[in-house]
Amino acid sequence: MKISAMGMVAFTTLLLVVLVLMSGLNFPFHWLFYATLFGQIALIYMVYKVLTDNYETDKTFEDFYEDHPIDRADK
Repeated sequence: MKISAMGMVAFTTLLLVVLVLMSGLNFPFHWLFYATLFGQIALIYMVYKVLTDNYETDKTFEDFYEDHPIDRADK
């Protein structure tokens, strides 16, 4: 099963949030240590997946932001 780049972002975010919760709940150190190591590996893999993702778009810098488009009639 292939995991998409956004799926990896969600997984890594969830993993690191769980790590913070584990730290706040005073889990044993060895659990936190191994979860931190796994989180760091997941973070590096996530960056690799995002940078090598075959994502194409037809948007350009002229389109500005999608949530706040520029009115081209003003130009």
